[in-house]
Amino acid sequence: MLTALVTFLLVLGVLVFFHELGHFCVARLCGVTVQTFSLGFGPKIWTRKSGDTEYCISIVPLGGYVRMLGDDPAESIPDEDAGRSFLTQSLWKKIAIVVAGPFFNFILAFFIFTGVFMAGVPTLAPIAGEIEPGSAAALGGMKKGDRILSLNGQAVTQWDEIPKMLQENGAALLRVVVLRSGREITLNITPIQKERQDIFGEGQSVWVIGIASTGEYTIKKHNPFSAVYLGVGRTVQMTWLNLVGIFKLIEGKISRDNIGGPILIAQMAAKQAEEGFLNVLLFTAFISINLGVINLFPVPILDGGHLLFFLIEAVIGRPISAMARERAQQVGLFLLVSLMVFAFYNDIMRLDIMKFFVTPAAP
Repeated sequence: MLTALVTFLLVLGVLVFFHELGHFCVARLCGVTVQTFSLGFGPKIWTRKSGDTEYCISIVPLGGYVRMLGDDPAESIPDEDAGRSFLTQSLWKKIAIVVAGPFFNFILAFFIFTGVFMAGVPTLAPIAGEIEPGSAAALGGMKKGDRILSLNGQAVTQWDEIPKMLQENGAALLRVVVLRSGREITLNITPIQKERQDIFGEGQSVWVIGIASTGEYTIKKHNPFSAVYLGVGRTVQMTWLNLVGIFKLIEGKISRDNIGGPILIAQMAAKQAEEGFLNVLLFTAFISINLGVINLFPVPILDGGHLLFFLIEAVIGRPISAMARERAQQVGLFLLVSLMVFAFYNDIMRLDIMKFFVTPAAP
């Protein structure tokens, strides 16, 4: 329980800090006065003033905020400070300040992925485990323990490369070079097409040869240039998977039961902590991307909602009225609170707390 709480607070603290740091840094670069930088909401339990900014930690750890001069349109600002107000900045500066928060979440994920690739990641070795009877691999003469060296002349260094190469090859005859008992042997194998489920539980046709991995891992380290390239690729891949997952959730192709709140995140963080520091880092990167994606959705009260207001302003040539903005934010707050209540409900049902209220005690 203590591990779950500590890991949850550390992960959430890092995510919130980087998100708000994005708003803070770009606001300062644009010449906007930042009045408050807070980790958490509610009553402040620690504060420190430096320059124009009050840095604080607040009692409710589920988020944070950056308060800038002129955030509130009704705020009275002295003429000498008007140039440092958020709302007096150019449209593009305001857009940059708003986008910076989610952007820093993607940057955090990129840093984590790049660092992990440089430090070394466990990678499945390209060694054949169980061979499916009657499969393309079995018919082609592959045996358990064969180390796959190349496919059609392309070197294979890790297991994950094999499925990708198979999809590129399709139904064509595949020339496979394997290492068996110290000897290189060339096999001719023709892949077949089968139905497989993707990570969202949906069917797709894939080309397979019918082999499983032995589960043997090696640690593969990458040079800085390769790690940066892979870090960008993994960040883009995970962002895309997040977007696809959210849209499938909206479409009803993924159960709403998968929506979770702080309790689920804490449980997942604790599970990753049990697996090791590397898992916690990767979990942090994934949640950071998720936070960045969700914050860019055009829902008033989120960063994406503010961005939508500014894009409308760019089209109509003037800011949206204070009344329209306030009503839209009320709708956004209602949607956000509703989602939070639903997430908490799912969390509680996962814990099976409700049985204590609906199930009579055993005699």
